[in-house]
Amino acid sequence: MATTTIQTPLTLPCGAVLKNRLAKAAMTEGLADSRGVPTLGLVRLYEGWAQGGCGLLITGNVIIDADHLERPGNVILSASPTPEAEAALRAWTQAGTAHGTHLWAQISHAGRQTQKLVNPTPKAPSAVKLGLPGGQFGEPQAMSAEEVAATISAYVQAARTCQAVGFTGVQIHAAHGYLLSSFLNPLANQRSDLYGGPLENRARPLLDVVRQTRAAVGPSFAIGVKLNSSDFQKGGLTTEDSVQVAKWLQELGVDLLEVSGGNYEAPEMMGMEGLDPTAPRPTKSASTLAREAYFIDFARALRRQVTMPIMLTGGLRTLSGMQAALDEGVDVIGIARPLTIDLKAANALLDGTQDHLPAWEQQLQERPGFFGPKSPIKLIRTIQGFAGIYWYYSQFYRLGRGQPAEPNLSPLKAMGEVTGLSKRLIQARRGGPPVSPV
Repeated sequence: MATTTIQTPLTLPCGAVLKNRLAKAAMTEGLADSRGVPTLGLVRLYEGWAQGGCGLLITGNVIIDADHLERPGNVILSASPTPEAEAALRAWTQAGTAHGTHLWAQISHAGRQTQKLVNPTPKAPSAVKLGLPGGQFGEPQAMSAEEVAATISAYVQAARTCQAVGFTGVQIHAAHGYLLSSFLNPLANQRSDLYGGPLENRARPLLDVVRQTRAAVGPSFAIGVKLNSSDFQKGGLTTEDSVQVAKWLQELGVDLLEVSGGNYEAPEMMGMEGLDPTAPRPTKSASTLAREAYFIDFARALRRQVTMPIMLTGGLRTLSGMQAALDEGVDVIGIARPLTIDLKAANALLDGTQDHLPAWEQQLQERPGFFGPKSPIKLIRTIQGFAGIYWYYSQFYRLGRGQPAEPNLSPLKAMGEVTGLSKRLIQARRGGPPVSPV
C-alpha cells in the first residue's frame, strides 16, 4: 500500500475529493459587518488561504442565531439572506473555492459562551453560568424543549443556505463549550428531559442536527462535525463518551470528524491549562508526536473504533509530526494559528521548501512576569489568555484591510482594539448605522 502523505488526495464518504490532507481549521475571523454580512475583508482573507495550498478551508463560526454570537463580527445565517447578503456570501464562497479548494462553513450557536455584551441572558441547556472571573458572560437561561427543537431547525436552515450560496460543505460545531458541546457536557447540562441525563439524551441535539441536515442537503454535500475528545473538566464529557458519540455520528454518515477538546473554562484547544489545575489534561505519551499534537492519543484510540475520516487539529507544526499522524491513521491535518500571519504558509510544506510551520503561540505564552499568562492570579491569567486570543483577531483585521500582519503586536493592545470594535458593532446592531470591522 502506498504511503499517505500530506499531498495525497482524500475521497470523503459523500464522494467529494480533497486535493490534499491539509485543512485550514476554523478560526473566528470577526470580519462580518454589524448586520452579520460578510465584508470585502473576509473575501480577501479567503482569497489568500485558497492560494495557500490547503485542500479544505473551514470558516470560523457562522452563527445560526443572531442573539448568540460567538463574538461581534460573526457572519449570521439566522434567516434567508437578503439579496445584498446573498451577493456577499457568494463573493466569499467564490474566493474560498478557488484553485480546487473545498470551503465548509462552520455553523454554530455560542450558547452560554455568548458574551454579556451580546446577550446578558443567553440560552443554554441549563442555567449554569461559566465559572470564569471577570464578568464577561451573563446568566444563562435553560432552553425549553420547544426552543431546542427550533434551534435544531435553525442549524438545518443555515446548512441549506450554505449549500445554496456555494459552500461545498458544512462543519457542525459540537466542541469547545458552544451550545451543542454544552449539551454533551454533564456539568453544563443538568436537564432531566429527553435532552438531559444519559449520554444518548445529551447527544440528541447534535445527532438530530446531523440527521436532519443530511436529509435537507442530500447525499453528496459534505457534512463534518467538530467534537471534543473530552471537556477536560472533572465531571465533564469523558473520552469514553466521546468515542460513543463518534460511533453514532458515523452511523449518520458524517464525512469528516474533527477531534479537539476543552472549552473556555479549560482551553486545551489552545494548548493552555484551565482554571482548575487539578482537572484532567490530554493524555501525553513519551513520543515526539504526542508532545506535538494535543489530541493524538485520542485520535489513535478513535481510529480503532471508527472508519470515517478523522481530522486532527491542535499543535502540529512539523512535517515529520504530520506524517507520523497520517501514519497513525489520521486522514486530515488541521492547521490554524500558523496561518494567521502568513495565509500561504502551507504551500511551503506542500512543495517541500519548509519542514515546519511557525509556532506563534509560543511567543504569546512565554511572556514572563507577574502580569503574564502564567501569573499566579486567576483573573490575570484569564485576561492574558483572552488577550492572546485577541492577538490573532487583530491580525485578521490587518489582513482584511490588505495590510501586512504585525507579529510584534502587543496582546493587550490587540485586546483593546478588539473590545473597542466589538462595542461599536453591538451599538450599531442595536439601532445605529451599519459598522464594518475593515
